[in-house]
Amino acid sequence: MNQLNLVLLWHMHQPDYRDYETNEFVLPWVYLHAIKDYTDMAYHLEKHPRAKAIVNFVPILLDQLEDYAEQFSSGQIRDPLLRLLAAPDLEQITSQDRLQIFDSCFLSNHETMLKPYPAYKRLHELYDTLSKRGEAELAYFSGQYLADLLVWYHLAWTGESVRRNNDDVMKLMAQSEGFSHADRMQLFDLIGSLIQELIPRYRKLAGSGQIELSTTPHYHPLSPLLIDFSSARDSIPDVTLPVNDSYPGGRSRVEFHVSSAMTSHTQRFGEQPTGIWPAEGAISTPLLKIMGEQNCQWSASSEGVLANCLQSSYPDEPMPERNHYLYRPYRVAGEADSVICFFRDDQLSDLIGFEYAKWFGRDAAENFIQSLEQILHNAPTEESPIVSVILDGENAWESYPYNGFYFLDDLYNLLESSPTIHTTTYRDYIAATENTDHIVTLPTLAAGSWVYGTFSTWIGDQEKNCAWDMLCAAKYCFDRVMQGDRLSETEKIAASRQLASCESSDWFWWFGDYNPAHSVASFDHLYRKNLSNLYHLLKLPIPQAVLQPISKGVEQAETEISGAMRRSS
Repeated sequence: MNQLNLVLLWHMHQPDYRDYETNEFVLPWVYLHAIKDYTDMAYHLEKHPRAKAIVNFVPILLDQLEDYAEQFSSGQIRDPLLRLLAAPDLEQITSQDRLQIFDSCFLSNHETMLKPYPAYKRLHELYDTLSKRGEAELAYFSGQYLADLLVWYHLAWTGESVRRNNDDVMKLMAQSEGFSHADRMQLFDLIGSLIQELIPRYRKLAGSGQIELSTTPHYHPLSPLLIDFSSARDSIPDVTLPVNDSYPGGRSRVEFHVSSAMTSHTQRFGEQPTGIWPAEGAISTPLLKIMGEQNCQWSASSEGVLANCLQSSYPDEPMPERNHYLYRPYRVAGEADSVICFFRDDQLSDLIGFEYAKWFGRDAAENFIQSLEQILHNAPTEESPIVSVILDGENAWESYPYNGFYFLDDLYNLLESSPTIHTTTYRDYIAATENTDHIVTLPTLAAGSWVYGTFSTWIGDQEKNCAWDMLCAAKYCFDRVMQGDRLSETEKIAASRQLASCESSDWFWWFGDYNPAHSVASFDHLYRKNLSNLYHLLKLPIPQAVLQPISKGVEQAETEISGAMRRSS
């Protein structure tokens, strides 16, 4: 009986939220996702040892998780929201700290993370009433109100697996209000423990062979664009590109990000990763060549990219049905042929990312299994298809009831008991020699990403292109200074690290008038702060353009998951 090979790849990523000038964390998303999503995802795998998966950790996320672990060990907390959670007397904090609490502690999906908790909902209703009278009214909130708000925000961001198994969390939720400093410190200490235990848990899962750990170029750059802006024209021939023709020295920068990722992964997990999930699933032939030079065996992208590749390779032939091209491994002809490429099923990935949150968990899990069985039924005779389902391992669950607990539990249960669906990893799939006989050669690779199969989310409109031109200008300055003797070796290392953070794809993702204004303002500020810090480290004046906002977003953006995820089409 034919079997279907299923690869679930959970991509774990957050950009670098540290201000390298102050060493403070500007936004709290790393530790919040750590105690909610990364913790829950490890739990579900631990509870279903016969279900295999790939977990992709971006190195800059691991850098920050280790940074938080060290903060808790040393007691030197550099995240303002965590400091406020542990503050002894919230009556005595500054007005700026009070605003920090109000600006932070209602940022979540209210339907799934606020309204289910009556005490937290009451806190929001009171804030909503007074804030409409003006900012001055917020001064009347007591220290006890602030304490309760801080506790409830962190309880709402605590993983469902923790809420169900930790007595301290159960007691705090039952207590509901009137939280003391001791209560807040109890929660603070739990957060530290969860973060410090996180990477060892995944290391243990990898050691058992249940999961494969993969990596991404270190600071999550949009690598094909760093190498060549014109790669955007593979999928959108008439795209408007930045004023600068190309990013200066882009290929060497991508080589740095890939090499650094391989090194950091090996140091953390004791072995070199077999594969690389490129940032945003964005691939091009030059990028695959760089990966191959680093002994990368596999990479992956999206169904939309594969469709563009086939249309470019066979322009005079009609597109075959999905079952006849999607569920196979590929090589790209020429200098990049050492890397085996897989392409995700965009429809199944988007069902998990955007649709199943609206379903009952069991119904969603059964629908997913039925979809896989239909793929196997429609597969060419004597072929065992390999189906890739790849999506963020953190952002989707915020919109699910109970952080996706029931859906994931039912999904893994059904996969473990299925006689026809075999969960595997790309490393294990490649290691089975009979599978390499089915690799198909692609004559042409059309560069693209997992969003629409294009690069339009990162380049092409005025604001995104402006951000690229600002980065190009900074890189020209960087190259000139690094060639001289203005900086010491230590200062050059600091400047290089700051440049790498500026090269993250995340900044360009958020620019544009379709994203929520609050998120755009945060990421716009952080991007320009990174550029400002780079000029400061280079001992150069900060250009006036860097001091002006690039993008505003919209007050009521019609985006899902607060704009942090995009559908494939």
